[in-house]
Order: sequence, then structure tokens, then C-alpha cells
Amino acid sequence: MELLCCEVDPVRRAVPDANLLYDDRVLQNLLTIEERYLPQCSYFKCVQKDIQPYMRRMVATWMLEVCEEQKCEEEVFPLAMNYLDRFLAGVPTPKTHLQLLGAVCMFLASKLKETIPLTAEKLCIYTDNSIKPQELLEWELVVLGKLKWNLAAVTPHDFIEHILRKLPQPSEKLSLIRKHAQTFIALCATDFKFAMYPPSMIATGSVGAAICGLQQDEDVSSLTGDALVDLLAKITNTDVVGGRHLLG
Repeated sequence: MELLCCEVDPVRRAVPDANLLYDDRVLQNLLTIEERYLPQCSYFKCVQKDIQPYMRRMVATWMLEVCEEQKCEEEVFPLAMNYLDRFLAGVPTPKTHLQLLGAVCMFLASKLKETIPLTAEKLCIYTDNSIKPQELLEWELVVLGKLKWNLAAVTPHDFIEHILRKLPQPSEKLSLIRKHAQTFIALCATDFKFAMYPPSMIATGSVGAAICGLQQDEDVSSLTGDALVDLLAKITNTDVVGGRHLLG
């Protein structure tokens, strides 16, 4: 008799490390190094001649859809966009290679963040097979070389838990605030105007926007308005004016 197992393997996720989350030195180290991983210029003005901002937005939207459909870790998409922006800030790239670059960046980010990363074959399917797995693997080495193999970039997600633990909010609301903040971070990553903002500022604004939005329906935090912005800015040493701009 043949036995069939209908159980689905659970998605493997690492549990939070309290030694990292509750040590303020970790947050301070993130704040110290975060700007090393920002693109060094507005590359549409000084590097790219063939690629326009709307093209970046289109490929970013496609990348986000792939990550959502594949149920990737929340960090994968912003990290992939960080790779894409840093590459484009230094390498003139024809627009015909932009989707290939996006696929490579997702490939690398998923290897760093996923227990079971995206495969080259699967990513090629998402391009309607307009690129081949071998081409993607060749470009992987090109991107790694241009990024100097420096892939452990700081992203807004690195700050979320550090911010949340310092805010006065009910513990049962944390997951909802986190989910909304992650959505705001993804939206920021699709828009180039946020590409050169420090990740801590993006995270601060996203958490603040999440709390403000949820307050319209129910009491999520005892802080509101300017008091909330000031506390968030203090946690990450963020410019208050910049934080209010993001919240707006």
C-alpha cells in the first residue's frame, strides 16, 4: 500500500536574537555604518544615459511582485533594490539589461536572507524566459565584482525591531505595526527619491506612519503627532524635519 504524506514543510524562519535586539551597541553600530551602503550619487544625472526613473520604478514593481509571489523574507526586496541602486550608481547600463540586473539582485539578496533561496531557473521564468540561467549566473559575478562582494548592506528592516522595542505600545499590536511598517519600507524602495535617504530614517518614518495610520481605527500607542515623531527621531538620531517629511 502506498502512503501519501499531505503535510507541507513549514517555512523555516530564524527566531529573533534577544542578545542583538536588546543591546544598544548594535543599534549604534548600524547607525554608524548605514551610509556606507547608499548609492553615492543620483545616477540618473551623472551615470545613466539610457535608463530613466520610470524604468527603475517598473522593474522595482516587478521585483516586488516576484518577491511577494514567492513569499520571500521581507528583507529580500529592499536589499535587492540596494544592490540595484549601488550598481547603477557606478556602472552605465543599457535599459535592455535592467530586468536582468533586477533578477540578479533578487538572486543575490535571496541567497543572503532566505533559507531556501530563489533559483536562477525560477527567476528566468518570471522574465518570460527572456534571459537564460547561464546569462543570469554570468551577471551574478559581474554584479558581485562591482559591489566588491559587499552584500551585507544595512536596510530599514535592520532598525524595525530596535525601534519597536523602545516605543510605548501594547505588545499585542506589535505584529500589526510591524507588518504595516514593512509595507511602507517596500513602497519607499520602489521610489528612487528615497534611495539616498539613510535606512534608519526610512525605518523611523515607516514605523511612525504605521502607528499613525492604525490610530485612525484604534488606540495603538499612547503617543501621537509631534510627540511620536520626536521620540522616533530620538531613538535613531534622525533629523526631525526629515522624519516629518517621510510621515507626510
